[in-house]
Amino acid sequence: METRTPAGPPGAYDRDVTQASTAAQSASAGQPESGPVEQTSDSGGPSSSGASSAGPPADGGGGRLPDVVRRRLATIDGRLDGNSWLATAVVVAIAAILRLVGLSDIKGKIFDEVYYARDGWALVEHGVEWNFKDNAPSYVVHPPLGKWLIGLGEWAFGYQDAEHNISVPGALLTTAPEFGWRISAVIAGTLSVLLLVRIARRMFRSTVLGCAAGLLLALDGFHLVLSRTALLDIFLLLFVLAAFGALVLDRDARRRRWARAVDAGLDPTAPGRAGRPPFAVPWWRLAAGLLLGLAFGVKWSALYFVPVFALMVILWEVGLRRSVGVRRPWRDALLDELPWLVLAGVTMALAYLATWTGWFLSDDGYYRLAERYPNTPGLSDTPVLGALQNLYTYHRAALDFHTTLSTPHKYQSWPWQWLLLGRPVAFHWSGEGNCGAPSCASEILLLGTPLLWWSFLPALAATAWLGIARRDWRAGAILLTVAAGLLPWFWFAISDGRVMFSFYTAPALPFLVLAVVYVLGAIISPAGARAPAPPGSAAAQEAYDRRLIGSVVAGVYVLLVAICFAYFYPIFVGQLIPYADWSARMWLDGRWI
Repeated sequence: METRTPAGPPGAYDRDVTQASTAAQSASAGQPESGPVEQTSDSGGPSSSGASSAGPPADGGGGRLPDVVRRRLATIDGRLDGNSWLATAVVVAIAAILRLVGLSDIKGKIFDEVYYARDGWALVEHGVEWNFKDNAPSYVVHPPLGKWLIGLGEWAFGYQDAEHNISVPGALLTTAPEFGWRISAVIAGTLSVLLLVRIARRMFRSTVLGCAAGLLLALDGFHLVLSRTALLDIFLLLFVLAAFGALVLDRDARRRRWARAVDAGLDPTAPGRAGRPPFAVPWWRLAAGLLLGLAFGVKWSALYFVPVFALMVILWEVGLRRSVGVRRPWRDALLDELPWLVLAGVTMALAYLATWTGWFLSDDGYYRLAERYPNTPGLSDTPVLGALQNLYTYHRAALDFHTTLSTPHKYQSWPWQWLLLGRPVAFHWSGEGNCGAPSCASEILLLGTPLLWWSFLPALAATAWLGIARRDWRAGAILLTVAAGLLPWFWFAISDGRVMFSFYTAPALPFLVLAVVYVLGAIISPAGARAPAPPGSAAAQEAYDRRLIGSVVAGVYVLLVAICFAYFYPIFVGQLIPYADWSARMWLDGRWI
């Protein structure tokens, strides 16, 4: 087979590939070549199986792409893998059942449902948020998409508000009103579990690890509570995770594109268009822009993920060009990809504006018409541009609210407390009812499953260590995204001391779970020999024993998380239990009360 050595000194990103390529070129033609560390089997370990593809298979005298680089560019293709989809369905079914059972048992609006459930119905009825008490537009400080989704459930299954004398049957089916305003959160939470299973499977090349990620998310109390409550944060989590998944798919699509082009005879060292693959629209990248726009349409904090995701795309594209031998990977990546990133940004902006469609089409929206707010500077009724100017003025007012929010709240907390579960939020509490004991308690506490959450900080440290040692793109992607979800809040806490709550952690949660699963994968299958040991050899037996022990350790961990979740389940869903049992679950005493 004819092989090509990439021009120029290899970067650290390709250290493993370069070492393996050197070994492969010195081996005899009849010996199997070893795969890169990145390639893993369905159980999480090294593999060079045909589960993934990056172009036509190499033969003795065929393609121009070295086999080791081909495996470097390989991508998993599980669309038609029935077993993986069956396993995914089981995990998703568990998540759905946990989120649906007893959804309307807690009556009335709890915590911030008093705002968002009403805003959701107002959007259905008026197209904008509405103050039913004053019969006037309502001033709100979050974009409307999450409330539209809540309103969709209310439209489908009915809405009631005794305080404002509203009772409307569902367009599809009339159920308990609590079901109507909570069902959209259930769907969003269940979809996020589905997405995490498939994203983790694609990243780790393992159905087992993918299902472990989804199951850990499904068994997290923090995620469960948000998935059963009409708040905005579960929708923000869903759209941010979906955008990340779209970027992972974009990464795979671009790698397949380059692999096919080099196999077809492309010389990546050639200047200009001659050294690039045929033109192709990065649809998944544009989809990521769309999804980020929708996330921004739920809460503005989605904006923190935009520069991080753009940086990841550039780093992935540079690494790809290094792998195939492009002479100036940084220059070419920036020239080729920046225009597409700009277009993705435009897509994001248009998607965000689309979430305000009800406000644009109505004359009743807050600040929509300048003539109704004569004492407010900065408003205009100029056609088209006036509406955009008024929306900008509205945004400035909302931003001022967020940046000056300093009224103390019982359940406020600081970012450095969040992963330690230092101050969870009580969504509901009641001591009424008969539980067979002298005193009873019913609580919905926004608390992460303790064993899982107290694993996050060690997992992040281990992910950083393993990522540096292995030059692993997956570790970098996980850590960067967690940083985007958490670090801005540290800045706000230090700079202006604004009031914050633990549910601001929500969009980072799936990536914290990915960090845990990344470490579990390393325990199951540590980086070792690149070529499989001969069957029956001592090395093969040692590798088997290590994988068996690692699998047992990982399985025991997931089982312990499930047991911990089951123990705290009553205070995740508001079950009425004896007060003594409730008190026994307050592990951190006053911090959790």
